[in-house]
Amino acid sequence: MEVSYLQSLDPLAGIVPGSVIWSTLLAALPVVVLFWLLVPMRWMASKAGAAGALSAIVVAIVIFRMPWDMTLWSFTHGVGFGLLPVGWTIFNAMLLYNITVETGQFTIIRRSVASLSGDARIQSVLIGFSFGAFLEGAAGGGTPVAICGAIMVGLGFNPFLAAVLCLIANTSPVAYGGLGTPILVLMGVTDLPGTTISTMAGHQLPFLSLLIPAYMVKCMCSWKQTFAVWPALLVSGGSFAVFQYFFATMHDYFPGVVLYPMTDIGGGIFSLVVTAIFLKLWKPANEWHFDTPMAAPPGAAEADSAKLDSNDPHAAEAIAFMGSDSQQGAAYESKPLTAGNVTLAWTPFILMSVALMLTGIVREKEGKGPVLIPGTDIQTNYMIPIPTLHNEVMRAEELRPTKNHKEKAEFNFAWLTAPGTAVFFSAILSMILLRMSGAQIGRVTKRTIVQMKIPIPTIAFMLGLSYVTRYAGMDAVLGVAFANTGAFYPFFAAILGWLGVFLTGTDAGSNALFGSLQKITATAIHTPGSLLADNLSLGQAQVLICTANSTGGVMGKMIDAQSICVATAATHQLGKEADIFKAVVWHSILLATIVGLMTLLQAYVYPFTLMVPTP
Repeated sequence: MEVSYLQSLDPLAGIVPGSVIWSTLLAALPVVVLFWLLVPMRWMASKAGAAGALSAIVVAIVIFRMPWDMTLWSFTHGVGFGLLPVGWTIFNAMLLYNITVETGQFTIIRRSVASLSGDARIQSVLIGFSFGAFLEGAAGGGTPVAICGAIMVGLGFNPFLAAVLCLIANTSPVAYGGLGTPILVLMGVTDLPGTTISTMAGHQLPFLSLLIPAYMVKCMCSWKQTFAVWPALLVSGGSFAVFQYFFATMHDYFPGVVLYPMTDIGGGIFSLVVTAIFLKLWKPANEWHFDTPMAAPPGAAEADSAKLDSNDPHAAEAIAFMGSDSQQGAAYESKPLTAGNVTLAWTPFILMSVALMLTGIVREKEGKGPVLIPGTDIQTNYMIPIPTLHNEVMRAEELRPTKNHKEKAEFNFAWLTAPGTAVFFSAILSMILLRMSGAQIGRVTKRTIVQMKIPIPTIAFMLGLSYVTRYAGMDAVLGVAFANTGAFYPFFAAILGWLGVFLTGTDAGSNALFGSLQKITATAIHTPGSLLADNLSLGQAQVLICTANSTGGVMGKMIDAQSICVATAATHQLGKEADIFKAVVWHSILLATIVGLMTLLQAYVYPFTLMVPTP
């Protein structure tokens, strides 16, 4: 069957000596450009992403000889997906969070969490892990580190330690951050079902979630002091792990109920509630705490913002979170906590949960065919074929699932059922419920735009880069090269995801950058007679290795430039970025290694192979 573009694994064959090596190096050029601009040159992520995308377009046209119109439509397709559903989702998630801050409700939420225990060990877990997971799911984008770090410093934690603990805590929940944005991105670049990816993540991350609370506490005190609070650590981590597993895989037990975008939000709240109940029945024998509070001096946030603005482009996220307390929030600091005002404070997120559940049910039906709004001919989503691209690209013969398989290129315009739409309606209802004034709505909207002016373009450019490499076949060239690691590749799949998060600053960005490559590599190493083929089907191998990009990647979140800058700003540790990086980098490597080893077990060792779902 004829197509407009047939991918080649060696576009320089017959042109230069050693063509395979040169083809591989040039296929890697966009990633190299991205790395060089982000790390040595320290460019802002959005600008580096744009430059990386431009280099991918040039390589696709000049080296891989992809028609220019198809190349540009590939880029446009990726950018479109970066804006809807990804950008639309994270924008509205941040908008809803800012509504609670502006109206003072977030102060009530924060105080209700901090009041659960006076023991610093337990506070670190409740705030850094459980509450941080909730914030990661509700907003992401550095919010957990910024907010939790500031809270812990105010409670008396050493600022440096608070930064380190929050960075370690912000790991296992990240794959479901921003209402499951990383899963959505990975689904978009691999064409694997989001529900299947979520199930695989749900068969890996709960083990880490159970470990992280104890890991955090051990970083702040001795083994003896850690074991003294093991019941609370088990309840906190265990309750989150159970909830994470259940929501990540619920669609497998209740077909049509897709709630994995709510995994972090629900898991964080569930962990807080269960631990709070447990702390009513159990207390540590000796309460452990720091001697004096370490609250920041007046004006510190403004001073830190000025320093960050002039010294480090990666600190734009940190600046966006400076001075997040509103005047309303200050008024709520001394207001007594009651069941009524605590329930009201959490109501915006309750509304969001219900709306996401309802749209998730409709979204599941969309997979079986068009869904019409009752009484109209209007569909809840529209599949739009991408001009010049849809069914006009064919992979190299050895990488096609069938001989005549063509690559699809359809944009899913899910105007109603994208997660961001449900959150948007929840935000509107919350504005009405909390009786926000026009001035407040204006401030919240402006603040959200400022916070998202870097993350959304960054993700859009990363996805544009990814889609160009995917349709041009650059990811295939790199995937075949990575396949040379053979049976050990499942381990390196997690490490590659870890590197991707370090480079891009987000798990979603890493999935956009390397997700398609991971699928190609899984296909390349799944050959007849291989150890991988003996244990898993091709579909299972693709799901396992692609998901490892995300689950391994989350462990790189603690060492990316944006997270480090947010942590130092929130805890007023400016100038100590290098020290904090050195303090967390080995934790990051160790945890990524654990995910890599877990992936190896699930690839080759029975009964762990039974944990890998079939797409």
